Amino acid sequence: MTRHPAIEATGLRKTYDDVPVLDGIDLRVEPGTVHALLGPNGAGKTTTVRILATLTRADAGTARVAGYDVITERARVRRALSLTGQFAAVDAMQTGEENLRMMARLTGLSRSAAARRADELLERFGLGDARGRLAGTYSGGMRRRLDLAAGLVGDPEVVFLDEPTTGLDPRSRRELWQVVAEVAARGATILLTTQYLEEADRLADRIGVLNAGRLVAEGTADELKTRVAGHRLDLVLADRAAYRRLAPHAVHEAPETLTLGIPTDGTAAHVRALLDELDPARTDIARFTLHSATLDDVFLALTAKEPAHA
Repeated sequence: MTRHPAIEATGLRKTYDDVPVLDGIDLRVEPGTVHALLGPNGAGKTTTVRILATLTRADAGTARVAGYDVITERARVRRALSLTGQFAAVDAMQTGEENLRMMARLTGLSRSAAARRADELLERFGLGDARGRLAGTYSGGMRRRLDLAAGLVGDPEVVFLDEPTTGLDPRSRRELWQVVAEVAARGATILLTTQYLEEADRLADRIGVLNAGRLVAEGTADELKTRVAGHRLDLVLADRAAYRRLAPHAVHEAPETLTLGIPTDGTAAHVRALLDELDPARTDIARFTLHSATLDDVFLALTAKEPAHA
């Protein structure tokens, strides 16, 4: 028996004030996977999530979550999903334990079952020692973990994480990554929106790159890196005039060190050909290094072609 996709969308379009925010998005996320939507501010990531979470209606297109239509089966979709937004939505005047017990009761659990579920989640998310403290005294990372725990009280089939690590320090961000990886390992399907390239590279089975309301590329991290360039040739230019002249060819720029990154397949023949093409007089390039392409290269190459919508 074929399982339905956890998330499936076709031709999603949305316009605000005559500005197209989504311009025909197609998306398919398989059950039990982590799928990241990567893109700059205004690319359409949050709008996509809001449509899939039944908070906003698309102007055109169809979408199903956990097999249910987001318009005609809205209540079923909501029961199947959890949404964690960019800012923690916990009650600062309640303790961590009280927040989780309240959420559990709202899902229909009895008092005893709600207490057991809260205990389980507090330990699972490393909040057991802080269970009796007011959530308003938690650090940013702790509040985000509590927020995510609250969203998992009902054991949802699909979890939407809309830029969940925004504003967190590097240590808290990595702690949350570990929690997200554990949630995925337990079989939940996760749709993650992020601007952090390392976050997508670390967590996602597949990545979609959004820009200006369009899905401009999709695949595994390695597939996307290969699509842009299997490798990158970093050139240190002799002066600023040479840097400015060669900048249009680059997918990576570091003006402070006069360094440009040029895509290449990594073969000796292609590297030699690039050097001869870019610097035929052999006076502009001071030195070069070759390394594998990164998601930074993918992001810059695929989102620099046109600005994202505001």
